[in-house]
Amino acid sequence: MTLAADQVAAFQANSGFTPPTVSTVVLGFVFAVLLLWGVWALRTAYVGWAENRTTERQFVGVAVRFVAMYLTLSFFLLS
Repeated sequence: MTLAADQVAAFQANSGFTPPTVSTVVLGFVFAVLLLWGVWALRTAYVGWAENRTTERQFVGVAVRFVAMYLTLSFFLLS
């Protein structure tokens, strides 16, 4: 959906930012949260694997799910 020129002008006048700038900030926030969650999930899975509470298969499953989620979000949000 494209904004009309008067809509962009109204948005910029009221917020002080352009729509592409807001979009970039929101996307950056989404990917930062995703990466933080991924690091937490992988670290937790690794600790469980290192202490023999989870199997290697479960650890690889966590890693594969994180990579799949990252790639899927990248495809949908950046295209």
